Amino acid sequence: MPQRHYVACDLGADSGRVILGTLENGKLALEEIHRFPTGALPVRDTLRWNILRIFEEIKTGLRLVAKRNLKISGISTDSWGVDYAFLFGNEPFLTQPYHYRDVRTDKGFEQAFAVVPKKEIFEQTGIQFMTLNTLYQLHADLRERPEILNLSEQFLCIADYFNFLFSNVKAVEESMASTTQLYNPTTHAWAKPLIEKLGLPYRVFPKVVPSASILGPVAPTLAAELNWQETKVVATCSHDTGAAVAAVPGEGDDWAYLSSGTWSLLGIESPTPIINAESLEKNFTNEIGVGGSIRFLKNIVGLWMVQESRRTWTLAGEKYSFEELSHLATEAPSLRSLINPTCPRFAKPNDMPKKVADYCRETGQPVPETPGQIIRTIYESLALLYSLTLENLEHLSGRKINRLHIVGGGGKDKLLNQFTANAIGRPVYAGPMECTAVGNLLIQALALGDIKTHADLRTIVRNTFPLDTYKPENEAVFAKARHRFAKLPVLD
Repeated sequence: MPQRHYVACDLGADSGRVILGTLENGKLALEEIHRFPTGALPVRDTLRWNILRIFEEIKTGLRLVAKRNLKISGISTDSWGVDYAFLFGNEPFLTQPYHYRDVRTDKGFEQAFAVVPKKEIFEQTGIQFMTLNTLYQLHADLRERPEILNLSEQFLCIADYFNFLFSNVKAVEESMASTTQLYNPTTHAWAKPLIEKLGLPYRVFPKVVPSASILGPVAPTLAAELNWQETKVVATCSHDTGAAVAAVPGEGDDWAYLSSGTWSLLGIESPTPIINAESLEKNFTNEIGVGGSIRFLKNIVGLWMVQESRRTWTLAGEKYSFEELSHLATEAPSLRSLINPTCPRFAKPNDMPKKVADYCRETGQPVPETPGQIIRTIYESLALLYSLTLENLEHLSGRKINRLHIVGGGGKDKLLNQFTANAIGRPVYAGPMECTAVGNLLIQALALGDIKTHADLRTIVRNTFPLDTYKPENEAVFAKARHRFAKLPVLD
């Protein structure tokens, strides 16, 4: 096969990248062309996304790619889930999109469950309950700014919004639609009975397309600017986790994945949704992936706690790199104090070190004081939570899990990877770190016929990217700590 080039616009909650991918001789080469901050925009006591600035940053990267004078076969965007932009007429958007950490959905559960029972929502969507989900955001729009809903013609989730700007095609890709808690993974359609019962206007819900769908050519104005008249805009997996899971280099069906970054997404691939009383009780989720597969997973507050701790120390004049923090954690005492990362406090911004210390104080444990102690507490607690989650995955799916693949930026942290292997008692394989971008690029290749099957896609990943292996150590010590961890309370 001749050389093929694709562009991935990979948007994270903190930063975005424009990445050039080159597929040749069964291997994929990546080149980061442009990196830029995304981040929350505080405006009048709200948190928003400055999506026009993000779009201009993306275009800066695309112009740099265009200077290479390469034939670009495809372009696609992936991003975080749940957030959205309202469209109206020829306006770029109706209002600046809200950030999922905005406080407007803090009471989302009680307000939504007063209209539709929790059990009924789960039966129709199979999605785990988080107040940041699109369902609670749209319900907040209905209560607090109905005039916006009345004016809106459609909404598009963030990555799909940028694909619309590239192609002029309004559509939400299925992996992204499934994160909203308003999509039915069994019928593969918007959960219309739920939407109508909530009082949301069904007309604002866009058409849904499967992953690996070609939306069309690049919009004329942009195509002329970049000289990309033959380039196709592809809806790969618009949800970044969907893209990452598509590129996990697993074989067989006895493995689980952990997409490790700001969030930790721990799960398996399943041919069908697992929607029952137990998966509801354990708050697992059924999101859709390539080929209509189900990503049965648990969404866990992940390295966000480290990111927020680092931000707090930076504001206080103590600047640490992530590598320095990991080194300091190596020197801190082992399993001295533990937290329960599922506590709502740890999902909120501001002064994470104080939140960690307060939790330990409130639960009668030694209070971590130094940055190394704080980070080690977070790392060991996450590893133990992964262990319990993996146990629940095996029980709910009836599947034996023999190994864990860690992908994403968190896979660079050798200390956390080793703690994870110790806690789960199974080997851990880390890589590729750029799995979201890899998935985005290779799903484009799949959509455009340059790769024949999803299995071929994963073969390319295995042939291209080396994996780091971590074998379990100190299993008895971590097993004892797991019993202690399991008893920790969930505190507000």
